[in-house]
Amino acid sequence: MEIRRIYEAAVEGSVISLLNLLQEDALVLDRFVVGCYSETPLHIASMLGHLDFVQEILNRKPELAGELDFRQSSPLHLATAKGYLEIVKKLVSINPEMCFARDIDGRSPLHIAVVKGHVNILRELVRVRPHAARVLMDQGETILHGCVRYNRLEAMEFLVAAIGDHEFLNSKDDDGNTILHMAVLYKQVEVIKFLITSTTIEVNALNACGFTSLDISMLKKRDFKDWEIRELLRHTIAMNSKDIRLTTTFDLGTTEIARTLKSQENPQINVLLQPDQDTYTGSGIILRKRHNLEWSEKMRSALMVVASLIATMAFQAGVNPPGGLWQDTSHGGGGVATSSTSSKPHTAGYSIFADHHPSSYSVFLACNTIGFVASLSIIVMLISGLQIRRGVYMWILMVVMWVAILSMGLTYHVSIISLASSSKCYNLAMNVQFLWFSLFAVFVVSHLMSLTAKIKNFFENL
Repeated sequence: MEIRRIYEAAVEGSVISLLNLLQEDALVLDRFVVGCYSETPLHIASMLGHLDFVQEILNRKPELAGELDFRQSSPLHLATAKGYLEIVKKLVSINPEMCFARDIDGRSPLHIAVVKGHVNILRELVRVRPHAARVLMDQGETILHGCVRYNRLEAMEFLVAAIGDHEFLNSKDDDGNTILHMAVLYKQVEVIKFLITSTTIEVNALNACGFTSLDISMLKKRDFKDWEIRELLRHTIAMNSKDIRLTTTFDLGTTEIARTLKSQENPQINVLLQPDQDTYTGSGIILRKRHNLEWSEKMRSALMVVASLIATMAFQAGVNPPGGLWQDTSHGGGGVATSSTSSKPHTAGYSIFADHHPSSYSVFLACNTIGFVASLSIIVMLISGLQIRRGVYMWILMVVMWVAILSMGLTYHVSIISLASSSKCYNLAMNVQFLWFSLFAVFVVSHLMSLTAKIKNFFENL
């Protein structure tokens, strides 16, 4: 009977009812210490936020602060989960070791404070027991992993500053994931910015599957957040796992060569193998790769602009060819032609160029159409996101761009030959065009020679 009444008093937070029960039975609180109850009145009062009731129980029976309910939760767990800061302060002042207690899910009060986002309570718990932040959760996760899992950036910023431990910051869970791995996996851009700019996180740490954070960000390539995360990582020294293995192998090989040559006491070669030489270290490889990535992105942007301009010019030339269009319809006759009419039969809206120079117009239209289609093809390739090797992809784009530029040059050349042959500047225009075509041919031949050499080396290395 008394047990039910004290539970009712705890639910109501009635200190008067508690005192009346203690007058009737002074041992009523002791029964919760020695008995097997699912929870104590202190659990209930802590969960409901009855500060005065909690204070009265702690004054009379402080041992109850260490009791656990059927889920292995202490009153501190419950008060933390509900965000009752003053009750938390009372409980930790009586039994600060409960900061280390873990419930049935393996979570300490600090972990719960992170999950719920109660940063003010987290500060109080860390102040009382700083080492409690190092208690591991299930699956080997640290409290920082919990910050990422529940997207608690403010809590993470506080913990990183309060703990200040490089090794703890880079701790891995049972799957080998650091908090940066998890932040990339959960696409938490703000967390990633904080980690790579304000902490000593190891951006190239490998998880149990051998993946770096950059590898994880590249698993999905059509999401805007994934693209933003990859750009953030690439502005650091982030690498994928293949590049790390290549760099490690290269560095080991260089070290072995240096050790061999040093034993032969060759000072000239030893100088070349000093680690500050980017050509002979992994940092040089990283810088070259980053430069290549930036160059590729700039080339994509430039190609998009140029292709759009060529498509616009080709469209205008196609619908409004040189010489204009007939403005009237004439069936011919013996009349005298004027500046606005012609004795030759023609139809309104048709090309004057086509009627006067049909063979040249056919060449003009073919070249213009090729340039138009080539430029549209470049635009489609750039926005399609094709999964092609970067070098091959850029080479294809450049070839198509050559075709588009050459076609537009020929389009202009045919127009000038057919329509401006009587102009005084005709010879100058032809000489300039001839010079341009010569330079274009030189560039094309040089690229073809380079491509031939690469293909030859490829087959020789098979």
